[in-house]
Amino acid sequence: MDIKQGKTVIIIMGVSGCGKTTIGKLLSKRLKLPFFDADNFHSQENINKMKQGVALNDTDRLPWLETLSKALQKWSETSGVVLACSALKENYRTILSSKAYVTWVYLSGSFDLIFSRMQQREGHFMKADLLKSQFNDLEIPKYGVHIDISHPPETIINTISLKIAVHE
Repeated sequence: MDIKQGKTVIIIMGVSGCGKTTIGKLLSKRLKLPFFDADNFHSQENINKMKQGVALNDTDRLPWLETLSKALQKWSETSGVVLACSALKENYRTILSSKAYVTWVYLSGSFDLIFSRMQQREGHFMKADLLKSQFNDLEIPKYGVHIDISHPPETIINTISLKIAVHE
């Protein structure tokens, strides 16, 4: 499939707890693009598994990834979007970018930093105990914009904005 670059499609990726939602919301406001969190596209079955502390497998994720891919195509043709999505494996990113041109932003941080952040957040279905499985699944992309999450959010947004301007 030939992908034409339409409206701006940015996926903020990384393990759970790295700040995808926080950074995604701030970036979407800065760029005046709608923001969506890929977690909101999970089936109830997947959410129940994660609430029970069960890591999702590739079979669990496939329908979710396909739904997101179709949504990304729609957003690339209409409004553009900033999407927060773990996209841990290369084959996940291939599915996600199969119908839309995607600018990837990878938020990187140490296990200890992210684990401490996850222990402090409340009301999220992804439990801190599953972070190890996220790091085990993570295939760091060799492309896109890589951002160290140890900096304050405003610094991260400024850096992303500058780097994306160069990439587009």
